[in-house]
Amino acid sequence: MAFRMRRMGREYEADGSQRPSRLTREQVNTFRRLLQYVRPYLKWMILSIFMLLISVSLGLILPLVIRNLVDIVLVDKNFARLNQLAAGLFVVFILQGVTSFVNQISLAYVGENVVADIRVQVYSHLQTLSLKYFTDNRTGEIVSRVTNDVILLQTAVTDNLVALLRQAITLVGATILLFVLDWRLTLIILVGIPPVTLTMVWLGRKIRREAKAVQDALAQGANVLEETISGVRIVKSFAREEYEIARFTARVTDIFDAAMRRAKIGAVLGPIIGFMAFASITITLWFGSYEVIQGQLTAGDLVAYLIYTMLVATPLASLAGLYAQFQAAIGATERLFDLLDTQPDIVSPPDAPLLPAVQGEVVFSDVSFAYSTAVAVLRSVSFTAQPGQIIALVGPSGAGKSTLVSLIPRFWDVDNGRIALDGHDIRDVNLRSLREQIGIVPQETTLFSDTVYNNIRYGKLDATREEIEAAARAANAHDFILHDLPEGYNTPVGERGVKLSGGQRQRVAIARALLKNPRILILDEATSSLDSESESLVQEALERLMEGRTSFVIAHRLSTVVNADWVLVLNEGQIVEQGTHADLLGQVDGLYARLHQMQFGSVELIV
Repeated sequence: MAFRMRRMGREYEADGSQRPSRLTREQVNTFRRLLQYVRPYLKWMILSIFMLLISVSLGLILPLVIRNLVDIVLVDKNFARLNQLAAGLFVVFILQGVTSFVNQISLAYVGENVVADIRVQVYSHLQTLSLKYFTDNRTGEIVSRVTNDVILLQTAVTDNLVALLRQAITLVGATILLFVLDWRLTLIILVGIPPVTLTMVWLGRKIRREAKAVQDALAQGANVLEETISGVRIVKSFAREEYEIARFTARVTDIFDAAMRRAKIGAVLGPIIGFMAFASITITLWFGSYEVIQGQLTAGDLVAYLIYTMLVATPLASLAGLYAQFQAAIGATERLFDLLDTQPDIVSPPDAPLLPAVQGEVVFSDVSFAYSTAVAVLRSVSFTAQPGQIIALVGPSGAGKSTLVSLIPRFWDVDNGRIALDGHDIRDVNLRSLREQIGIVPQETTLFSDTVYNNIRYGKLDATREEIEAAARAANAHDFILHDLPEGYNTPVGERGVKLSGGQRQRVAIARALLKNPRILILDEATSSLDSESESLVQEALERLMEGRTSFVIAHRLSTVVNADWVLVLNEGQIVEQGTHADLLGQVDGLYARLHQMQFGSVELIV
């Protein structure tokens, strides 16, 4: 949002008016960049334009036929000539229909391919962006860019582009023929073109600004919609349906207001351009009739001229609407290009080597990190995890436990210090090869809206059926998949795995991690929200998963860290204590001992 506001700061003066020179240059650059997507389909584009030229040229023949009809057929009463003109018109209309069909289908092919390419590129680029982008931008706004903005662009590139080219070619062709018929009348018409053009540009800029406001409002509405649907259980548990309806209604009202501002400007633009165009026709009719009376034009010439004038006026009037729609599309295109121009914060260094298969030694050396410059989350953290060790992280909420483990797969980069994996600085190796050796089982399991089989296979896309079932057995998931689910491994899990219980989701996630077979494992207390029976099955599966791997366990309940090889106690971003469970309990005045005392012999406390 801040980036877009900076862009708006460059585009608008303090009073809200736009800077014409800067706007025009940016608009041209945006359109030029959009045309680069047409380059792979240039042959189809050339075919479309060629067919359009033929189709429009054939349409420009009609006024000449009418001139001959008036001056020759009607005056001389030449019936044979009438038959020839009628037959010729049938041929012209058939050819025009064929060329128009080829034009529209080929242009649609180009437009749809361009939109598909942009949609894929935007989505692919989203996959490359760092976690910071998704924490700084709301989901609804991102989805709006990939859907609403692309749909607006799709309409402009396909439907409107056909109309725009047709009207532009008709305008040029009819203007040339007007000069051929009577250059004096044509000069009178040309006097009206500058005010028409200036009006279109002035109002078009306003439409472009309001179109951006509409797209921004749509993004806000999409964000509310996404939040309330994903959090529907919270909404219902607090009985906040009416509140959420009011909140969404407010966003819809914002969309309506922005759309109406755009519609009002568009509604003014069309009639103004139409009035100017038809005022020129009225003047033309008077002056042309005067020339016929003076003998400088035939009646057929005047009729043909008036038809060509209509052919000029109609594109001018429709170009106003098309211009407004293209201004809106340019606004959406700029939003998409803003996203495409966003660079990921976390990338592999140029020519970074692949991280070889590691044993699992993880070394934190004086690591400090802050999400913003104001508050440090981790300060001078140092420790070593030996291969195969289970490292438990405990401490009060906000101590920095989740942040610490998120630095290992480089979801974020350290501000100071160094993290090494088997002696390799994780910032110096290929990012993908690093993450391929790290497995994560979060507290809130995320499953995709697919089958159980495909959710497990996500850990290793080329896994065999036998490997997937073996991973499910090791995760204590195979039995419930076969006996409790209606379609076994082919059962859809629903959005976010909603059709499975919490314990079932966790076991599927563990099976997915087992199939990946990582050397480094990160567990965010996967059993904290489960019932006793599910917890026992999940805990057993986790023990299998941790065998032989360097494991980092974020422990919210101290009962889960008894068997850890090493315990790190964090408080306010620092390691204040470390050692085995027994050693730390021996430090009577220590934080770990106090936390243990708070939980011992009572309901376990989430810390």
